[in-house]
Amino acid sequence: MLGGTSPLTAGLEAAVIGEVHENITLPCGDISGPRGLVTWYRNDSEPVFLLSSNSSLPPAEPRFSLANASSLHIEALSLQDEGNYTCREVLNETQWFQVWLQVASGPYQLEVNISTTGSLPNGTLYAAQGSQVDFSCRSNSRPSPMVEWWFQAPHSRNEPFGNNLTVSCFTLLLMSRNLQGNYTCSAMNMLSGRHRKVTTELLVYYPPPSAPQCWAEMSPGLFKLQLTCRWDGGYPDPDFLWTEEPGGVVVGSSKLGVEMLNQSQLSDGKKFKCVGSHVVGPESGASCVVQIRSPSLLSEPMKTCFIGGNVTLTCKVSGAYPSAKILWLRNLTQPEEVIQPNSHYLITQNGQRSTLTIRNCSQDLDEGYYVCRAENPVGVREVDIWLSVKEPLNIGGIVGTIVSLLLLGLAIISGLMLYYSPVFCWKVGNTFRGQDMNDVMVLVDSEEEEVEEEEDAAGVEEEDANEREELPKEIHKHGHIHRVTALVNGDVDRMGNGLQALQDDSSEQQSDIVQEQDRPV
Repeated sequence: MLGGTSPLTAGLEAAVIGEVHENITLPCGDISGPRGLVTWYRNDSEPVFLLSSNSSLPPAEPRFSLANASSLHIEALSLQDEGNYTCREVLNETQWFQVWLQVASGPYQLEVNISTTGSLPNGTLYAAQGSQVDFSCRSNSRPSPMVEWWFQAPHSRNEPFGNNLTVSCFTLLLMSRNLQGNYTCSAMNMLSGRHRKVTTELLVYYPPPSAPQCWAEMSPGLFKLQLTCRWDGGYPDPDFLWTEEPGGVVVGSSKLGVEMLNQSQLSDGKKFKCVGSHVVGPESGASCVVQIRSPSLLSEPMKTCFIGGNVTLTCKVSGAYPSAKILWLRNLTQPEEVIQPNSHYLITQNGQRSTLTIRNCSQDLDEGYYVCRAENPVGVREVDIWLSVKEPLNIGGIVGTIVSLLLLGLAIISGLMLYYSPVFCWKVGNTFRGQDMNDVMVLVDSEEEEVEEEEDAAGVEEEDANEREELPKEIHKHGHIHRVTALVNGDVDRMGNGLQALQDDSSEQQSDIVQEQDRPV
């Protein structure tokens, strides 16, 4: 009905989709063969002339041109180009063809926003374990796109997040470790079919669950102190700071937690503190302290070895931190001569206890001083052990000599007892013989004694009179003193009879002496 005429034939409405900034061609019906005079209009509130195959009529805009003598070609589409277009063709008759042009835009500038704890210098996002994370995806698109979220955990395939989640925003209330990975927002323009996606890596950080541990040790190959700090179980690895206490003087900081110190920085009892800090806390970090100590030595000062035998020298270290290195040296004059294990020297070490076993001792080679040295980066201590090598002892000869001395001593004691107290010895002997024996033993001393000896003997006898119940009786016969002692197995009566007989005999002898005195010379 353009130009005030009625169409003789009306074509079916066609739909064409184009994209912003691209070119599009609108067909004028589905007719092959020669074409008539073609004129294109845009149907707004009223028809607007765009282009005609009549060369005398210029196009409304340079962007418009004819293609294939009938189609409308539009360059650099814009959103304003969307609408209804009409093609009028006059050949044998006038025909009208309508085309619906839809202009799609985007998706452009796909923007993904994840509310995380922070980001790394390279832009990687991280969230703390257990935190709440919000996800959103927006784009400049016409019409509005369909948005999908995809998740890919490390070393696994990409899969839709949730049950075909097609929303632009969602929230994870409790972030966990298994949700670390790549999050992809996919936006599709359902009109043009254009598809765009943006992938964002999200890390889940968590601090170590336990306290840090630190220790000191001798550095391998170097006589230095190595401080080591470990705080395992978190992600990512924490940072470490070593300080000297008290005072907080910084010794060093690193990701490894290892610091090397020279001996000039060390002294007995000094403390070093390690502070571990993690990107997700705690804010004050966590710490541990080590205290270094020089070694102390304990050993026997002297040892003895018999020629041809073995001897073991022992050296024990205490109080050393870090653990001390134990060496055995020979002689004080050459302290740098370290003993090496061989067939003659056997060195064993169990913890901080070391033993040196010397085999087949020789007086010329092995006797002398041995030095046990304990050293750690804090200090060095030494202890001297004197080893004496002797001839082996004759055990059989020693035992024989001891037995001989015992027998000799017994004989001397027995002799002294017989000499000074014969009565006691006889009593003891009588006790061993038993109480039922009826023998009587009489001891008679008939030797003459000088007057001085008689007086001394009489004095001794008077002193012993109170100690002995049964005293020897003195009998004077022919001017001599006879001492007689009679033992009758404890039979007092029999002993009395014996004494009476002796007295009678003495009286008879005295009468004989008197008679002899009465005889004339």
